[in-house]
Amino acid sequence: MPPDRIGKTRQKGLLPLSTSPRGVLHRLPVGEFDHQRLAPPEDLADWIEHIWRVRWNLEGLPPQLQETLPHPNIHLVLEPSMAAFWGVHSRRWSRELSARSLALGIKFRPGAFRPWLGGPVSALSDRSLALQELFGPEAQALSAALEIDALAEAATPVLDFLRARLPAPDPQALLAGRIVDSVAADLSLHSAEVLAARWSLSLRSLQRLFSEYVGVGPKWVIQCYRMHEAVARVQAGETISWAALAQDLGFFDQAHFSAAFRRLIGQTPGSYSKAMR
Repeated sequence: MPPDRIGKTRQKGLLPLSTSPRGVLHRLPVGEFDHQRLAPPEDLADWIEHIWRVRWNLEGLPPQLQETLPHPNIHLVLEPSMAAFWGVHSRRWSRELSARSLALGIKFRPGAFRPWLGGPVSALSDRSLALQELFGPEAQALSAALEIDALAEAATPVLDFLRARLPAPDPQALLAGRIVDSVAADLSLHSAEVLAARWSLSLRSLQRLFSEYVGVGPKWVIQCYRMHEAVARVQAGETISWAALAQDLGFFDQAHFSAAFRRLIGQTPGSYSKAMR
């Protein structure tokens, strides 16, 4: 197959995701903001959750604060000023946007980055690792992807770079990813002990697996997805009984739910709901 056909074949899997992104706490009230996401090619689906890009234009306008909830994923982020792997952020992610710029990212599946890193993913929690520290000076060339307008075409050289450096498959990485998927899919799951039992693991074994491969503990992941669900219901405009929602999400009572919500979101549930309206 000629070389130009190879790139086209790989891009066939880069289809837009049909679901809305979860965890974006606020829409920018002014300026232009564009958020695109693509599914990974089939051969990288065990490694990559999706490809994303955000572009904004606030020229002539004041800077705007953008905040998102954390996810139990490692991201490769390319920006004009830097290129780095970002570990799981234990708190909400806050970033002041200004002028005109963009960021292109690869969101790795939970657990999947461990074979590349070659050490516990928990070492990256709340910090970043420069792309060149892991892959050397040849990684500098990936910054050219920021100049390509179509996202599928911009993502292709980055995906090819990772594809050429795929580590050996790691069954523990796949297991960690499946366990995290099960947490996201079942909001009736409220404790790490129950999660461990479902996967025939001791609690300590589950905690070690998450520290090594996910970067945060199973209890954190369970609560993270519960907060994502609470925010999604508010953003959907539902009329919410906070006491009932607290019970649905497995909190001891409304007070414990409200405290957890405020710690992560920075507002009480009622204040955030009012702001969304």
